[in-house]
Amino acid sequence: MDDGIEDLTGLVDRLRRDRRTHPYRGRREYSQAAADLADRCTALIDAGAAASVAPVLRRAVERMTTALMYMDDSSGVIGDDLQQIMNLYARACIAAPQNPRRLAGWLVKLECDGPGWPRIVLRDFAPALGAAGLAEVERLVADRAATADPESWTALFAVRDLREQLAEVSGDIDRHVQVLAEHLTSAVQYARIVDALRAAGRPVEAIAWARRGLAEKAGWPRADQLRDTLVALLLEQGDSEAALSVRQAEFDRHPTLEAFRAWESTAVQTSAPDPSPAAVERLRQRVAEKPLYAPELVDVLTAVGAHGEAWTVARANADRLGRHRWLDLLERRSATEPREVIEPYQNLIEEQVGDTSDKQRYRRALPLLSALQAACRATGQDDRFTAYLTDFRERHRRRPTLLKTLDAAGFRT
Repeated sequence: MDDGIEDLTGLVDRLRRDRRTHPYRGRREYSQAAADLADRCTALIDAGAAASVAPVLRRAVERMTTALMYMDDSSGVIGDDLQQIMNLYARACIAAPQNPRRLAGWLVKLECDGPGWPRIVLRDFAPALGAAGLAEVERLVADRAATADPESWTALFAVRDLREQLAEVSGDIDRHVQVLAEHLTSAVQYARIVDALRAAGRPVEAIAWARRGLAEKAGWPRADQLRDTLVALLLEQGDSEAALSVRQAEFDRHPTLEAFRAWESTAVQTSAPDPSPAAVERLRQRVAEKPLYAPELVDVLTAVGAHGEAWTVARANADRLGRHRWLDLLERRSATEPREVIEPYQNLIEEQVGDTSDKQRYRRALPLLSALQAACRATGQDDRFTAYLTDFRERHRRRPTLLKTLDAAGFRT
């Protein structure tokens, strides 16, 4: 076992990082050293040597935390390695109890004075901290709260995070909700409250909080997940009508294809009537009022199989659709009505070649020419394509690079 610990010491030594080293240099080898350490420590903990492993893992956490300040970890790989070492340290502390007050002090200092990594998860350390350690964390956090610089976002966030985690591990759901509710600054915070209440078997309160969150943060990031949770809760309570109302209200607020699909999915799940007619009609009204909703109408019409109307709306609003959506529609339409895509493809070719901001404009025009040629061939108008290509080359005869590109692709007259 002593040889195993000596090997760990060697691996931890590999986790030193000279700040003068180039940030991109040696990242793979560093990650491998961390992975090797994690494998060795896992085996030793399983073998009952947690007491010897714990200080080694703590030293590794400290070294990696410092090293990441001078390394490029845009991929997040080494950050994940560090988190794994931190998780192993928590496991070792549980298997071989440490001084709970000292452990509490180390965790609070790392959270409040560290660079922001690794993530401190009190839940993982709670069994090792015990009542005395958690009380010490609470005392230290209260001291930090009293002395934190009100202009320091990082200091305030660290205190807030630890207070929320302390409330969580306390097992007092009311306390947990109260602390979370002190900072209702995002949909995510509401979702955390909803999840806590749901896990505690208090669905009515969870539903109320979810509704409140959506009322106040409807368009915020992660609001969709909060809405999905609300719908799931309502369905669990047997309130299908309310669940459908949530979906319809979101579509009325923001009539996108995603909102329609969510509404449609819930309708299928509850055996409710197909919402497609209502959704399409609502979007028609929106487009009549504000044509900028035309892309959403095209998307929904396509989704419900109303390809004819989708094409009509798209032709009338081609400039609003965006290139990718318009190309997708042209490709779909060419399979059934190739005659109707000939002129639009010609317009796209002219726009592409004239786009001087695109250095690849000539090369990007080739697939469009191929699609135009295929549409002409499908309608028995090969001569029409030949005439267009002849005219096109003549109009652009002073662009030798374009002509060479066309020749190389076989578009000769």
